[in-house]
Amino acid sequence: MSFNNLDDLEVYKRAFALSDLVRSEVSNWKDFFLKDTLGKQLVRAADSIDANIAEGYGRFHYKENKNFCYYSRGSLLETKGFINKCKNRGLIETDKADLILNEIDQIHKMLNAYITYIGKKKQEI
Repeated sequence: MSFNNLDDLEVYKRAFALSDLVRSEVSNWKDFFLKDTLGKQLVRAADSIDANIAEGYGRFHYKENKNFCYYSRGSLLETKGFINKCKNRGLIETDKADLILNEIDQIHKMLNAYITYIGKKKQEI
C-alpha cells in the first residue's frame, strides 16, 4: 500500500466529506445563539479531523504524522459527542444524526488502521 499524495488517503477524503456534511447541517439552523455556540464548536471539531490528517501527512517524520492523527482522532470523538448532543436536543433529526454517527464510527476505524500503518512504515525504514 502506498500513498503518493494526500488525496490517495480514503480516511482523509471521508473526513473531508464529513466536515462538509456537518457544516451543511449547522448552516440550516435558524437559532443564532445555537449556531454561535454549539454550532461553531461542532463545525470547528469536524473541520479539525481532516485538517490534522493533512498536517500530519505533510510532516517529515512518522512520529509527527502519528501525533497529528491522534489529534484528528480526538477531534473525531469530540465531533461525535457534539452530534449526540445535537441529536438529544433535537437540533439534528435522528435519522441524519445516526447517519453522521455511523460515518464517524467508520472514519474512526479507518483512522486507527492508518495510525497502525504509519507505525509499520516506521519499522521498514
